[in-house]
Amino acid sequence: MEQPSTDNKLIIYQVLPRLFGNTKTVNKPNGSIDENGSGKFNDISDKALQEIKNMGFTHVWFTGVIEHATMTDYSSVGIKADDPDIVKGRAGSPYAIKDYYDVDPDLAVDVKHRMTEYEALIKRTHTNGLKVIMDCVPNHVARTYGSDVKPAGVRDFGQDDDTTQAFSPKNDFYYIPAQHFTVPAGYNPGGDELKSPLKDGKFDEHPAKATGNDVFSASPSINDWFETMKLNYGVDYQNNRTPHFDPIPPLWNKMYDILHFWAAKGIDGFRCDMVEMVPFEFWGWVIPKLKAEYPDLVFIGEAYNSTLYTKYITTGKFDYLYDKVGLYDAIKRLTRNEPNATTWDINHVWHNDSNGIDSHMLRFMENHDEQRIASRDFAGNPWLAVPGMIVTATLSTGPVMVYFGQETGEPAAGTEGFSGDDGRSSIFDYWGVPEHQKWINNGKFDGGQLSADQKKLRSFYSSLLSTVHKSEALRTGEFYELMVANEHQPGFNTRMYIYARYTAKQRILVITNFNRTEQTITVKLPDDLLQKLNLSGSREFKDLLTGTNYNTNNINNGITLTLPATSGLLLEF
Repeated sequence: MEQPSTDNKLIIYQVLPRLFGNTKTVNKPNGSIDENGSGKFNDISDKALQEIKNMGFTHVWFTGVIEHATMTDYSSVGIKADDPDIVKGRAGSPYAIKDYYDVDPDLAVDVKHRMTEYEALIKRTHTNGLKVIMDCVPNHVARTYGSDVKPAGVRDFGQDDDTTQAFSPKNDFYYIPAQHFTVPAGYNPGGDELKSPLKDGKFDEHPAKATGNDVFSASPSINDWFETMKLNYGVDYQNNRTPHFDPIPPLWNKMYDILHFWAAKGIDGFRCDMVEMVPFEFWGWVIPKLKAEYPDLVFIGEAYNSTLYTKYITTGKFDYLYDKVGLYDAIKRLTRNEPNATTWDINHVWHNDSNGIDSHMLRFMENHDEQRIASRDFAGNPWLAVPGMIVTATLSTGPVMVYFGQETGEPAAGTEGFSGDDGRSSIFDYWGVPEHQKWINNGKFDGGQLSADQKKLRSFYSSLLSTVHKSEALRTGEFYELMVANEHQPGFNTRMYIYARYTAKQRILVITNFNRTEQTITVKLPDDLLQKLNLSGSREFKDLLTGTNYNTNNINNGITLTLPATSGLLLEF
């Protein structure tokens, strides 16, 4: 299996531009863009990007850039209005793409020049020493999809479909012939605040198309992805998932053209949405085809079926996959102090991934789909994530990702509109992110409104990520698990996690304490590791996070350490 380059471990800052730069603080549930505001491409200034760079980040993932369906009317600038009955939230879901060749008008200061403003952001990001990742949403599009700015010669999705066929490998969509689409009963788009003549519980789609989450019915439920239509890569789902890949379905080339369009604008990578709903074979075809022209392009897959990870890397040619069902889940249990949580769960993840895919796993503790650490739904206190974040960032050579606002302890409190009070920052609604806005400080991006505790928290993230960025052992080093060697040591318990990362030039001992109380332990390095690293006698250890020094008179007897509650050390020796 080809291993990704470890010259530069990806340290990714995920930004939702609609929320990131918004300084409005009204936060009215179901509020309009005029009431609640929206961040803009232009808000992500040189100063903002320099602050991101200074924290140790290497890449910025701009989430929700491509034009998607919305309840905001832009018909005055030539963008066809969407029917709110098939839009989720006043702002709309960034994953209900309306035009793959355009960007979200909400994010532009001058809507007519929205693409120019995004291109300027790409250039600005590069000028500030960061690389750009953006979304690829391959499985589904908005029910109102139609490109009004597509390049000359491009055929739109569905333009050449035979709509009398439920399935044809030549079609871009799946159809429910002779049936009209039915809007799910009980949906109140935009809440009571939205007054629109289009809000009538009807949407004219005939024949109906299959819904994005593999619902082959004209009447999806309110819990389905009813605002989207599934794209057809040549798999006959209703006939034993029979593949029809020869000849290549038209959709494959259309999606290649779209990805090429963005790569040509200087994009450095794509985070690909719900890759398991698209066949391996397509990815194995399109990724090498794009890399033939853009060899440094990075592909990250959102994946949840761990039994298929290896296939998505080997057959699908992805560089990295989400490690949600694995490390994220294990660390969340420990961070929440759940009764049966144990750091052996982390070992279990590492052993499962040690068949060559560990370096391909993207680790995180927050993203737009998950609950905020500081929310009551997760931990209620952002400091409880310190040991988990240390492990997340240093376990392997694979990427680590932080979601904007995580570093200031944003709790995502309140009901935003379509999004309920669920501990997540809404991707569907216009909203301000209060604790993050304190760092923005009205566009100064200097943290001027943060509390002393928030500044300290942000300093922890900066110290951790900068250390990872600068440390050869953490970027590229080997991993040595130290749980088994220490399970009978005085002070050991299964809410601590211990390992080493090393190269020929640098060695780091990582010790984390997930306990809610202080712990003292004597950590031993096994004989084979001592020999491998040619260690003996007295040794000094320096914590790379704080600069604190620790000593042992004889490394063969280990080193005795006291760790505060929910803390960790990165000991260089």
